[in-house]
Amino acid sequence: MSITQQQLQQILPNAGQTAGVFVPVLNTAMVRFQIVGTKRIAAFIAQIGHESGQFRYVRELGNDQYLSKYDTGSLAKRLGNTPEADGDGQKYRGRGLIQITGRANYMMCGEALALDLINQPELLEKPQHACMSAAWFWASRGLNTLADADQFDTITRRINGGQNGAAERQALYARALKVLA
Repeated sequence: MSITQQQLQQILPNAGQTAGVFVPVLNTAMVRFQIVGTKRIAAFIAQIGHESGQFRYVRELGNDQYLSKYDTGSLAKRLGNTPEADGDGQKYRGRGLIQITGRANYMMCGEALALDLINQPELLEKPQHACMSAAWFWASRGLNTLADADQFDTITRRINGGQNGAAERQALYARALKVLA
């Protein structure tokens, strides 16, 4: 089951014509990482739709002060960033459709996709890598199994660490299920 540009625009109406850029690489990424079937695709599209502002952002917004939370302290350490205030927070900010964040995640994602994301983190801003990184993250966190079991809230926690944006994610999921039925 592939998703069409028309379906993607129905699910993510704010994506506009940008949806057309992502459709072919999105379909390739979903097949590669077994994001197949209505439940998996609907959950995946809803989550990446929220995380990327409906495909408007493939790089996390925020100024140096906002992103400094990723540079030092316990969050930076959890993300695998260096303990010094050396700019890792900016360099390894959220990128891709699911917002891969932190040096450790960039390293694992780069190894999985055969990309040098440590030295070229901006590669995740390109549509093909934005999609592949999101699908890799999804599969590496066991989210296909959770989608099959209708555990959408658990998926949100695995992606976001909490329930940030839960209402929008749920609305996108409901719309995706309807469009893909």
